[in-house]
Amino acid sequence: MSSSIPHSASFCAIDFGTSNSAIAIPRRHTGDGKAAMDLVELEPGHLTMPTAVFYFVEGRHDADGPPRAFGRAAVAAYVEGADGRLMRSMKSILGSGLIDQTTDVGGGRGIKYVDILAGYLKRLRNKALAAGAEAPLNKVVLGRPVFFVDGEPARDAAAQKSLEGAAHAAGFDEVHFQFEPIAAAFDFESQATEEQIVLVADIGGGTSDFSVVRVGPQRMQRLDRRDDILANHGVHIAGTDFDRHVELASILREFGYRSYGPERPGSPAREVPSGVYFDLATWHLINTVYSPGRVAELRSMRSFYGNVQHHQRLMTVVEDHLGHELAARAEGAKIAVSGGGDTVIDLGIVENGLQIELSEAVAVAALDADINRIVQCGRETVALAGLKPEQINALYFTGGSTGLRLLAERIAADYPQATLVRGDRFASVATGLGLHAARLFAR
Repeated sequence: MSSSIPHSASFCAIDFGTSNSAIAIPRRHTGDGKAAMDLVELEPGHLTMPTAVFYFVEGRHDADGPPRAFGRAAVAAYVEGADGRLMRSMKSILGSGLIDQTTDVGGGRGIKYVDILAGYLKRLRNKALAAGAEAPLNKVVLGRPVFFVDGEPARDAAAQKSLEGAAHAAGFDEVHFQFEPIAAAFDFESQATEEQIVLVADIGGGTSDFSVVRVGPQRMQRLDRRDDILANHGVHIAGTDFDRHVELASILREFGYRSYGPERPGSPAREVPSGVYFDLATWHLINTVYSPGRVAELRSMRSFYGNVQHHQRLMTVVEDHLGHELAARAEGAKIAVSGGGDTVIDLGIVENGLQIELSEAVAVAALDADINRIVQCGRETVALAGLKPEQINALYFTGGSTGLRLLAERIAADYPQATLVRGDRFASVATGLGLHAARLFAR
């Protein structure tokens, strides 16, 4: 990614994603004498890092905060059974009432959610500095979804303000934002040989965003691209929602979800209360199920279950804190069937020999409503641009969830004349944000 960047450039671009994050910094030297932007290797062999933090119960604060692990190390600490709390899908908290609340992370420590975000952004900044970024690295372009919160402008604005505050707390003095699907369009444009109208489908972990953008080699050096952004639209449905629906449709059925209690004289069987299952299938709510009061309440509900084995399994999950493990296995199962075929989910961690078969048909049925809404969002974006589907020259897929075969096929079906292009599902947004940062700060 080439640009005219001064040697003393002290800026970066961050793709803070629901599932994975990345950071781009100016390259100090290039063979042709030109400056460029590079993605930082955040973990050995990886240019992206899971957006995850694990807080250890044991250990002392250091200059950077409480004892923590980030990224793959955070997930590994959780899987290996370290005593502490794993935080994932942190981006989904933006725009909610949780952002300024304090949450228990173990060891008698309470931390505000916004400070958890700031700590993660500071980790990315420190990684960039260690990789050779020019100190003090105090300017940043942050990606943001088209909508943090659907249909609520005030909450959406509050979400961006919270993320900006977290960036300031992480050490950035100057903070700019760019829409993530537009950044992806910039990445696509860097390889374009002629002017085109592209529909960018950025389907990530938390949001599904679409943009119609006019791109071309003669336009890419312009800083103000407002005239080239023909429309952008989004819906707050994506990969983590898919995971939740898969978990509810498969795994949690074996723990009592949508099951019924015993029949009693004069009273028909009633469905077991479903609140606990929705919480278990939502990453940032899982830990709420482990509170002593909630555990006691669930334990007292044994008589609500017609199948007491369902209740026994549920209590094993709650008492042994296995909720995140179930969610991770649901995500793995979704990935396993995403290209077609069936899979088997091993739940021996809960009960010896417990396995659940998940077919593509069951997964498709569970995701059908969400996929329809995402496809419709793409159609609405093209309509907002004042265009017809046949006027779209290229369809550019990015974001981790575009690996879901059925989703990509159903989006593409609306644009039969468009060239289908797949970007790097996890790094194209960060690459495009880096291009934008170079144009913005190298003035």
